Amino acid sequence: MGIRLPGVLQAKQILRQSLLTASPAAVNVPKGYLAVYVGESQKRRYMVPVSYLNQPKFQELLHKAEEEYGFDHPMGGLTIPCEEDTFLNITSHLTSL
Repeated sequence: MGIRLPGVLQAKQILRQSLLTASPAAVNVPKGYLAVYVGESQKRRYMVPVSYLNQPKFQELLHKAEEEYGFDHPMGGLTIPCEEDTFLNITSHLTSL
C-alpha cells in the first residue's frame, strides 16, 4: 500500500506538461534541476533543484502558475507568476534534499 501525495503528483503533471512544450533554451538544464521563469513584467530564468517539488511552499507557487496559465506558459517553460524578490525569499528557505 503506497501513500499518495496529491500535491507532488500535480507538480509532476505540471512539470511533465511544461517539458513537452519546452523551448530549445530549456534543453540546457542540468540533470536534477528544472528551469522556471519568474517575474511580473520581465521574466528571468532560474534553475531550481527538482527536490523542491516536494516542498509545500514551492507547490504553492506551482498552484499559482496553474491558476494563472494552466498548461499554456507564454515563455515555453514553466512560468511562475510572482515577483522575483518573493520567489527568491521563498526558495532561499527551502532545503534541497
